[in-house]
Amino acid sequence: MSDVILSVKNLSVEYRVEEGIVKAVNDVSFDVKYGETLGLVGETGAGKTTIALAIMGLLPVPPAIVTQGAISFEGENLLRKNEKYMRSIRGNKISMIFQDPMSALNPSTYVGEQISEVIMLHNKVSKAKAREMAEETLEMVGIPRNRYDEYPHKFSGGMRQRVIIATALACNPNLLIADEPTTALDVTIQAQILELMEQLKEKKGTSNILITHDLGVIARMCNRVAVIYAGEIVEIGTLRQVFKNTAHPYTKGLFDALPGSNLSGGKRLKPIGGSMPDPISLPEHCKFASRCSRRTDKCEQCVKLTDIGDGHLVRCVSPLCGGEV
Repeated sequence: MSDVILSVKNLSVEYRVEEGIVKAVNDVSFDVKYGETLGLVGETGAGKTTIALAIMGLLPVPPAIVTQGAISFEGENLLRKNEKYMRSIRGNKISMIFQDPMSALNPSTYVGEQISEVIMLHNKVSKAKAREMAEETLEMVGIPRNRYDEYPHKFSGGMRQRVIIATALACNPNLLIADEPTTALDVTIQAQILELMEQLKEKKGTSNILITHDLGVIARMCNRVAVIYAGEIVEIGTLRQVFKNTAHPYTKGLFDALPGSNLSGGKRLKPIGGSMPDPISLPEHCKFASRCSRRTDKCEQCVKLTDIGDGHLVRCVSPLCGGEV
């Protein structure tokens, strides 16, 4: 039996808008093993959320269109499934924690009822039983069950995020996708949310995809890391491979620009110059070349992911290969 719960192969997604064709995700491939947490890291606009929405079957169509690839979950290619099938596993076998907890909750419905609705959708239980299960789920994430009959605006940002996590975990999913779960939360609440996710992973054995731009969160939570730039994976490997043997200049640039961390070795911060290329007119060669201090004539060619050892893949014609951060 395969130890891989999710396999994304050669996924490409475009948004066809008036201005042109936005190439949001370009030939992305990765696997997630049972019980593993894979981190997707990169700056805003890199394509991380589009990858997650493609897995969930929630891409806005139109303008989004999957132009190639396969997304296999427990051996089934989700891109070949109809909406009825996706609704049966969405929130049940695969759940997602969305970025903004307030916009993800219905402001006119009690938080407990929103969890009960998910439970009743995927389980043949009575309304009373669904309420009992929802109350238990709320308590599991640290919210007293007597707050079942309260509206979202009665909760703080951190508590609303806990409600979102409770909703996502209500049916014990096998795969949980968390899209920037600590964004806009203060440091103390961030730590509480991350600790809660760690505890739930240990109890439930859930596989996770964690989307973030925060390398500190990646270091704490993930087993493996995929670095996304301009819709492509530029580096992927174990946490140690990516953090201690950084191979791609963009990944190195992310570490050099990280403030207040030992990862930067106490050195002066080095921001990455320039900006990502326009996704409507991406270059055929290395997408990072225009911002790279190591650029050579070789960078004008198409660059593929290459294994530099033990499954550590990098998209670079002259990778750093082993220089510790």
